[in-house]
Amino acid sequence: MQNKETLEQRIAELEMKTTFQEKLLDELNQVIVEQQFAIDKIHVQLRYLVNKFKDMQPSNIASQAEETPPPHY
Repeated sequence: MQNKETLEQRIAELEMKTTFQEKLLDELNQVIVEQQFAIDKIHVQLRYLVNKFKDMQPSNIASQAEETPPPHY
């Protein structure tokens, strides 16, 4: 009789562990889905900024290396 009770107890413990693991797996999957949405949003924003940067007109101000030194040098 004790073996049957021990076996039933072990089965119950395994069922609880399985239930816990399934719940944890669902939660982790939800985190992955949320992270993918965030990555997709960042990707769209980055693409927008890259296009905006490409469309920028070059500056009319010369770089410091291209500037002639002031007359007092």
